[in-house]
Amino acid sequence: MSDEDDLDDIEPDQDDLEKEEDEKETDEWDDYRKEGEEVSEEWMPTPLTEAMMKEGLSLLCKTGSGLAHAYIKLEAKDRDLTDINLLRSYIHLRYVDISENHLTDLSPLNSLTHLLWLKADGNQLRSARLNELPYLQIASFSYNQIMDTEGISHPRLGSLDLKGNRIHHVTGLDPEKLTSLHTLELRGNQIESTLGIGLPKLKNLFLAQNLLKKVEGLENLSNLTTLHLRDNQIETLDGFSKEMKSLQYLNLRSNMISDIGEMAKLRDLPKLRALVMLDNPCADETDYRQEALVQMAHLERLDKEFFEDEDRAEAEEIRQRMKEEQEQEQDVDHDMEPYQPPA
Repeated sequence: MSDEDDLDDIEPDQDDLEKEEDEKETDEWDDYRKEGEEVSEEWMPTPLTEAMMKEGLSLLCKTGSGLAHAYIKLEAKDRDLTDINLLRSYIHLRYVDISENHLTDLSPLNSLTHLLWLKADGNQLRSARLNELPYLQIASFSYNQIMDTEGISHPRLGSLDLKGNRIHHVTGLDPEKLTSLHTLELRGNQIESTLGIGLPKLKNLFLAQNLLKKVEGLENLSNLTTLHLRDNQIETLDGFSKEMKSLQYLNLRSNMISDIGEMAKLRDLPKLRALVMLDNPCADETDYRQEALVQMAHLERLDKEFFEDEDRAEAEEIRQRMKEEQEQEQDVDHDMEPYQPPA
């Protein structure tokens, strides 16, 4: 089995998604950001050394030619590093963890053309830009000071984590280059628009804790199964379409949706099974749960409660009554049409 086979697709299970409902996680993000803002950017120069490399290297494997062996995994986490230039000569590395340091420059990683997995969380990075790395599949840059999404073009990249940064707009994510990207994590930024995320292979999109006021530019994401929009400023449910035929889980908790009728705009999502609308003004309406099921007959769960058989029966009666009333109105309109004598 190849090293590439060891990196299975990251699919968040329902338990993981439910954990994100906890306020505790929100508090942790806030604390992390506050710590990062208070820390000085003045650091004692601490370059990566051969001694650190010796201590952090592991996983001895054959090199690409099969004629020699080299260590392919490096853990250099929380070493106060400011400089990783030494990595330019360790071209066989495939797994690198340089989290919790003081790095501002990742350019030495451009030499690691065999890299499969990169974790660079909790540094002082202002950009995730790297040369195209042909085998990179998982990359995490969470809790840095990254301002944009430019310069990310790795053809096999499947999972990209940029949560807890300072991104305002998503730009530069080319769908013709990011042909494998299925999971994009952008929580806890300052993103003002969902434009720029038109990646056709995307399955999981996390946009909680941003500054979104509406959903736009996601209409053609036919493979999207999970969409997290918690803790934004969304007021309407425009921007969803029947082309989003794979969407199963939609989290809109803690937004500003006040009109219960907005849920009708989700009825064309054929696979939507779980909807979270807690802490929106409309969730306080007495007919809130009933209206959701009337509009979306296939919905299995609203917030944390599953619908019972009696809920479904009642919703079906309401739908049938509405249909009959609509047909009666059409008949009345037809009867009131003026008579047109034959020519």
